[in-house]
Amino acid sequence: MPGYVVSRLLQAPVVLFVLVTITFFMVRLAPGGPFASERRLDPVIEKALHEKFHLDKPLPEQYGYFLADLLKGDLGPSFKHRNQSVNQIIAATLPQSIVLGGIAITVALSIGLAAGVVSALKHNTSWDYTAMTAAVVGISLPTFVIGPLLQLQFAVYWTWLPLAGYEGMGRPSYLVLPAVTLGLPFAARIARLMRAGMLDVLQQDFVRTARARGMPEYIVVFRHAFRGGILPVVSYLGPAFTQILTGSLVVEKIFQIPGLGREFVEAALNRDYTLVMGTVIVYGVFVVGFNLAADIAYGILDPRVQYEGA
Repeated sequence: MPGYVVSRLLQAPVVLFVLVTITFFMVRLAPGGPFASERRLDPVIEKALHEKFHLDKPLPEQYGYFLADLLKGDLGPSFKHRNQSVNQIIAATLPQSIVLGGIAITVALSIGLAAGVVSALKHNTSWDYTAMTAAVVGISLPTFVIGPLLQLQFAVYWTWLPLAGYEGMGRPSYLVLPAVTLGLPFAARIARLMRAGMLDVLQQDFVRTARARGMPEYIVVFRHAFRGGILPVVSYLGPAFTQILTGSLVVEKIFQIPGLGREFVEAALNRDYTLVMGTVIVYGVFVVGFNLAADIAYGILDPRVQYEGA
């Protein structure tokens, strides 16, 4: 295990370097530019802006400037946000995305694990069919459909919760609808994985032996079966954490939450090269980190797993 972790940690910078390089050239080669608009700038002003941000240089030279600043921890100035650097924008918006994502994954795990365990214990009963039908519906509906439906029901018709906006942790009610919207599709997938894992473990000899010895059912389920049944969920959690964080951009747009996801969408539309690169780097770090954490957790829960290089 230690060797595997070290190997993955050494691979992480390479993966991030490849991601940054590909993204840099794809963004720069896309049609349009950060200073293109319906109202054309004065050619002298546009030329000065290109010189200021090194956009008049060949692409390899621009890439060299970018890497030099990146190694110093400077992601550069935003082309669209006046007097703001990318570092400042990320520092101001990332906490909102992390809070939203954290609540969403809590919702997903709470609903998904409970539904999966109940479905496995009540296999081929109405409980099982109802839970799995709901899971299929949850997987099928995208967040841009779930969000407006929840807004319509809970904010417009019943007026129980705010329609949109964000007031930080001082008003947690503003995060309920976006967190549920973001977490429900993942809860559905977790429920199906948990059900499959539990059904497999409940057929194992050690579970039958525990029951034959007269152990209470809750001990059999939560001490013996749960640890093995949750393994498929643990494998899924690495990508799930990343998808929740990066997928929040749609939810943030629907619910007007000033998170990093919304900035990423607007930066892409506005061709704000430096902000796009900054958000891609942040998301890339989360992708690598969460997947590594999931692999380590899987190895701890199932000692039978042998890692290459461990």
